[in-house]
Amino acid sequence: TAALGRAMSGALMMADMLKGPRDLLTLQIDGDGPLQGLVVTADNHGHVKGYVKNPSVILPPNAQGHLNVGGGIGRGTLTVIRDMNLKDPYIGQIPLVTGEIAEDLTAYYAQSEQIPSSVGLGVLMNRENTVRRAGGFVVQLMPFADEDVIRQLEENIRGISSVTAILEEESTPEHLLGTVLKGFDLQVTSVEDVCFQCNCSRERFERGLLLLGKDELESMIADGKDVELTCQFCNSVYTFSPEDIRTVLGNLSVS
Repeated sequence: TAALGRAMSGALMMADMLKGPRDLLTLQIDGDGPLQGLVVTADNHGHVKGYVKNPSVILPPNAQGHLNVGGGIGRGTLTVIRDMNLKDPYIGQIPLVTGEIAEDLTAYYAQSEQIPSSVGLGVLMNRENTVRRAGGFVVQLMPFADEDVIRQLEENIRGISSVTAILEEESTPEHLLGTVLKGFDLQVTSVEDVCFQCNCSRERFERGLLLLGKDELESMIADGKDVELTCQFCNSVYTFSPEDIRTVLGNLSVS
């Protein structure tokens, strides 16, 4: 839950920087830890969805007494995919630095996009393993930033014990920004609601079945049993009878 919450918070902020109304950003983390990795997709309208490959993982706290997200993810890669409705998406990939996600996104900006950045993420959990609050920040330097600005930012960020500590104090994004940007003339230019939203549909799964090809579809029809397909993001279940699959096969023949 902590890993997915951090990744979803980070993806929402990164996706907010996209320009096109149909642009999408996907974070894909692959690791050798028990979580195995996760996938998160967000747009610049405040919508996000995601899933963890192996969600049934509980680990002891790390050396700092925090949730051991890095231990759950392990070593591996972070892939950032920006789909801007061009012929090919932009794909950047780096080795994971810590697996704690915030440090990995900071490293991604520095290595793949050459943008000096600081990313902080946190998920505050209740005792029954539900989420009380989640959030974070992304601060990036403009080109030729003044040394005094850099020094003040570094001092502010060093003074933050953890994002969850700030979330515990106050839940508003403005409070978090005020802590990160202490000493600066902070002006809030816009506020956007965010929510989990999955755009799966029966039609999308029908298109997925088409990719299986004629032989596989004919085998499924001959089996004579219903086929249940589950969305990894929202757990919606779509059932296709042999007759439904026959219709899909007919569409394949037409195309």
